[in-house]
Amino acid sequence: MVSLTCAGKGPAFAFLVSACFLSLFNDVNGYEPNWKSIDSRPLPGWYDDVKLGIFVHWGVFSVPSFSSEWFWYNWKVREYPPIIEFMEKNYKLDFTYADFGKEFTAEFFDEKKWADLFGKSGAKYVVFVSKHHEGYTNWPSKYSFSWNSMAVGPNRDIVGELMNATRSRTDLRFGLYHSMYEWFHPLYLKDKESGYKTQDFVNLKTLPELYEIVETYKPEVVWSDGDWEAPDVYWKSQEFLAWLYTNSSVKDTVVVNDRWGTNVSCHHGGFYTCGDRFNPGVLQTHKWENAMTIDKYSWGYRRDAALDSYLSIEELLQTFIITISCGGNMLMNVGPPKHGQIAPIYEERLTQMGSWLEVNGEGVYASRPWTYQNETVTKGVWYTKKTEASGTSVYAFVFYWPDTGTLSLDLPQVSSATKVSLLGYPALFNFHARSPRGLDISVPPIAVSKMPCQWMWVFKITAVEN
Repeated sequence: MVSLTCAGKGPAFAFLVSACFLSLFNDVNGYEPNWKSIDSRPLPGWYDDVKLGIFVHWGVFSVPSFSSEWFWYNWKVREYPPIIEFMEKNYKLDFTYADFGKEFTAEFFDEKKWADLFGKSGAKYVVFVSKHHEGYTNWPSKYSFSWNSMAVGPNRDIVGELMNATRSRTDLRFGLYHSMYEWFHPLYLKDKESGYKTQDFVNLKTLPELYEIVETYKPEVVWSDGDWEAPDVYWKSQEFLAWLYTNSSVKDTVVVNDRWGTNVSCHHGGFYTCGDRFNPGVLQTHKWENAMTIDKYSWGYRRDAALDSYLSIEELLQTFIITISCGGNMLMNVGPPKHGQIAPIYEERLTQMGSWLEVNGEGVYASRPWTYQNETVTKGVWYTKKTEASGTSVYAFVFYWPDTGTLSLDLPQVSSATKVSLLGYPALFNFHARSPRGLDISVPPIAVSKMPCQWMWVFKITAVEN
């Protein structure tokens, strides 16, 4: 006979009951709450196929929109002089961070416009920040009383509205970012003071919130963060993931990252992030993601950002191609202002990505890393591949258009059946095989009006033998 010690009511209780029963029956009914079992789960295939996602950082930090989304912490803990000066110049002495909440108005937030823009970008999934380290939830959480988007600020269920628009208007999969810790939550600070021997914050805040967003919004990405101060056993990460993979409503399609405790990043999880803007430039053995920003210095919106603070479309595309050539996905971040109208610089970058992918998506979506990731004889050429019944096609992403009339590639082993084309261009290209491998592609002058795209061109080489 087995006795259960779960007691309570509501979603938090439901999660605890699920965890209790899972611990009893996981040996025959699903994944066990240990990393060996959790890591044995195959990554759902959709994730490796889609390659590109949109990250959205939006919250109360979007009100000051100065320095970064870490504004509160950098003001009160690190005491950054520029932030202190900013507050002294613009706000009364008794102004608190919580006072920013009512100014998070979202009056121009139109979830349909957001979804349509994300759809035009060519991305295939979106990860929206449901709660950052400030603790403010963008949904009416039962566990964030008076500090959520229904209680203060826009008086709307931001997560729910964006979820509905994304799923009804696009083919993007909807995901949610969630910070496990909160900078100044009393329960977290108390647990921290105990050396993480108590888990009141986890039991009463973190886990109930995670259960709530999974069961309410059914995200197909659960992107965890804010884990780095405490180990996974404190966060009960293994218990949550075993439940997510076994009993949740998204158990068959959900993917997760690797931020589940101090000892976890780059070692456990569905896909690895290993840190912000991770882009190793070499093939990785485990599926990974480059979570990066269009604004080079911040995830949140900055009112004082200069134009050169933003990646150009050329820089963005090069980052993307290096990422997917080495087996990663790219999650590119947009930081909207407090009013919710996405700034034109972000709109431009997203639509530029979309127009480029309309032409070159064949070499991107459902592609895989090739034997070689980048070219040795010509700088700025990276590869992907697709293998079908007819053979292997290699896609050469060329950062710089050849100005000599010849594109020399030293790595593809061509065959008698090989053909060379430029994605988006109607004619085939002549080439000569190099010895012992490689080819020289003859690139005749092409009128600007006939070029398939403005930046980064993709040559398709069929029937490659290596």
